[in-house]
Amino acid sequence: MAERDNRRGNRRDREETPEFADRLVAINRVSKTVKGGKRFGFAALVVVGDQKGRVGFGKGKAKEVPEAIRKATEQAKRQMIRVPLKEGRTLHHDMYGRHGAGKVVMRTAPEGTGIIAGGPMRAVFEMLGIKDVVSKSVGTQNPYNMIRATIDGLKKEQSPRAVAQRRGKKVADILPKRDEAPAEAEA
Repeated sequence: MAERDNRRGNRRDREETPEFADRLVAINRVSKTVKGGKRFGFAALVVVGDQKGRVGFGKGKAKEVPEAIRKATEQAKRQMIRVPLKEGRTLHHDMYGRHGAGKVVMRTAPEGTGIIAGGPMRAVFEMLGIKDVVSKSVGTQNPYNMIRATIDGLKKEQSPRAVAQRRGKKVADILPKRDEAPAEAEA
């Protein structure tokens, strides 16, 4: 019997291994006015990712900050999405995402560019493992809507391999042809 409990405990320990990095994006203190005064609570927004192409976000509300962060982290781990990355460092193509008034534009970038993004979007890209990206948020500064718009755009990301497979072609047929010597160099 003790052996069985020990095995269960080990399984829990394996689940709790820190394979995911998390980033606290926003904490909001909210108050509820009651007869005796005010009751304060906290809302937390957390982004979680494995920095290898998986990312998720979560919201948590509680009377204490650590509990709100824990709830948000648990929710973020449950709703993770996988995003294909080009060379493990950038996006395959430019894309546009939106949620409510939040609109974001994300563009692929050459190596060495870094992450050019605002606060909440930067957290998503860092947790996703993107090294080079140029992005712009238009229409809102609300971190909840910015993150939702960013995730919406990332869901639209498609790798050339997936597109080729869906269309029944080869990856070489999908990607644009690059000439070895440019025509301008000859003249």
